[in-house]
Amino acid sequence: MRRLRRPDTEAAEDADERTVRTAALALLAGREFAREELRDRLLRRGYPEPLVTSAIEQLVSERLVSDERFTEELIRQRSMRGQGPLRIRLELRERNVADGVVDEALASAGIDWGERAHAVRRRRFGAKPPADFRERAKQARFLQYRGFSADQVRVALGDGEEFEQ
Repeated sequence: MRRLRRPDTEAAEDADERTVRTAALALLAGREFAREELRDRLLRRGYPEPLVTSAIEQLVSERLVSDERFTEELIRQRSMRGQGPLRIRLELRERNVADGVVDEALASAGIDWGERAHAVRRRRFGAKPPADFRERAKQARFLQYRGFSADQVRVALGDGEEFEQ
């Protein structure tokens, strides 16, 4: 597979819109990018900000760059890896995706997060429920680290009535 060379600073400064667009399309050929993430990548390569902004606006208008599509894909990928909505939301926020886009994508993803947390717990710790408080706490910490909410962790661990005294 041929990789594009990063332009040196002088060449990047002398770039025109077509060069910036070509660089953006080369990045997009590998995977989806959020709008701001793509912008940051192009700016790090030394392309002038007005050309980068113009190229990205054109790509957005052509629907080649879409925060909504990027968000849906990232949610699908991360949830299949066993990550919960809180961790996914944090990653999307770090990539400067608008909270409204994230909220809408998480709501429309059609994922039962409680069931997903339960599946992650089973895969990591086996089918048997936690035997005692210590094991329950260990599993809860693991699920919280993975990005599941307290309610989702409760669903994954069961109601815990067998421990009540």
